[in-house]
Amino acid sequence: MNYKRYFIPNSMVFITIVTYNRKDFLLDYIDLIKRSLKYTKTKISFKIDAIAILKNHIHFILRPENINDYPNIIKYFKTYFSRNINIDNSDLTDGKKHKKEKGVWQNRYWAHIILDENDLNKHIDYIHFNPMKHYNVAPKDWEYSSFKKYVNNKFYDINWCNFEDKYKISELDLE
Repeated sequence: MNYKRYFIPNSMVFITIVTYNRKDFLLDYIDLIKRSLKYTKTKISFKIDAIAILKNHIHFILRPENINDYPNIIKYFKTYFSRNINIDNSDLTDGKKHKKEKGVWQNRYWAHIILDENDLNKHIDYIHFNPMKHYNVAPKDWEYSSFKKYVNNKFYDINWCNFEDKYKISELDLE
C-alpha cells in the first residue's frame, strides 16, 4: 500500500499512533511518554495543541515549526520510547525479530492535515472524547489528556461530553 503524506505550510496535523497488536500498556509508561516528547522537542521544534493517551494508542494535534518535520517528530518519539522500554515481545514474527524490532508500535501512523478551524475543533473534540468512546470515562475524569487545559482556558465546560453527548460525538469516527 502506498501512503501519501501531505505537507501544507503552517498547518497543524492530527496524528494517531497505535501500539503493536494494540497491546494495552501505554498508561503504565506515562513518564516515558513525557520523556520521549521532551527528547523529541530537543530535536525538532513543535507544539502539542491537544493530546489523549489511551491504553493502546495516542492522539495528538501537532503544530510543527516546519510542516515537513512531522514524520520525524513521530520517528524520534517512537524510537526514543522503544529504546527505553522493556516489554514482552514473544509474539513478534521472525521477520520483525530479524529487523531487531521490539514490538512496541505499529509501523505506520495516521496523519491528517487540519484544514480549517471547524476541522480543528472536530479533531480536538474527538481527542477529548476518546476516553468516553473506549472506556466510558468522562473527559473530566481522564487524567491522560489535555482536556483540563482546555477547560482552564474556557474552551470547554468541565462537564462537556456527558453520556448523552457520547452518541452524538461517536458518529465522528476519525480513526
